[in-house]
Parts: sequence; structure tokens; C-alpha cells
Amino acid sequence: MTKVLLALTSAALLAMTGCASTETAATKPAAEAKPAEAAKPTISAEAAAELKAAQAEAKPAEAAKPTISAEAAAELKAAQAEAKAAKANFSLWTTADAAVKAAEEAAAKGDSATVLKQAKLARTHIKLASEQNNYPMIKIGD
Repeated sequence: MTKVLLALTSAALLAMTGCASTETAATKPAAEAKPAEAAKPTISAEAAAELKAAQAEAKPAEAAKPTISAEAAAELKAAQAEAKAAKANFSLWTTADAAVKAAEEAAAKGDSATVLKQAKLARTHIKLASEQNNYPMIKIGD
């Protein structure tokens, strides 16, 4: 008897907490329904000029990104495409995924040799994973 009473009480409390957390437009006060618009901050002309100069100085630093060789870029692009296809087939090994990420990080640093090494490793692991999917299923027991 006490278990039934406890179950009914729990169900009633659960239903009440669900209803208590929902609010409608009728239950909200008018002040909470529409938040006040915040005033837009303005800056002086001198500060705007300094900001523009700082932004202009920052752009050349961003433009000097390191580049990788065409062969490394092609290998990385192929590895990324194969990794995407393998992931769609649920056959992407974690080692292949890690190698693709390492190749992308090396590409960001401009290290073509590491990009080639990691992209080739990723493509090898992706190929092995796809071959593993063709293995026959092992039947255990009768």
C-alpha cells in the first residue's frame, strides 16, 4: 500500500513541476515580455582613427600565413575527402582521424614534409579500414 501511495505522490509531484516551469505570455508581466533596447556605445573620432590604424597594422601579419607545397596540399585534400567518405561508412579508424588532424595542423604551420607524412599515413589507415569491412563475419556458436 505504501509503495502505491509513494508512486502516486511521485507522479503528481513530477506533473506539477513540469507545469510550474512553463510560462505563457499571459503569465509574464509586460515589462519582462519586451526587453528594453540597449543604447549603442559611441567612440570619439580619435579613438576610431586609432582603431582603424591598429586594424590596418594587423592585416599584413595575417596575410603572411605559411604555405605548403602543391603535392602536400593535394595529398591533404585527398586524405580529407577519403576520411569524410570513411566516416560516412562508419569505418574511420581513430588513428586515421588523428593523422588527418595532424596533417591539417602541420599545414597551418607550413610544414609540407609533415603534411605529406601524416596524409599518407591517414590514407593508408583509411584503405586498411575499408578492407577490414570486407572481411567475412565471424559466427560464434551454432
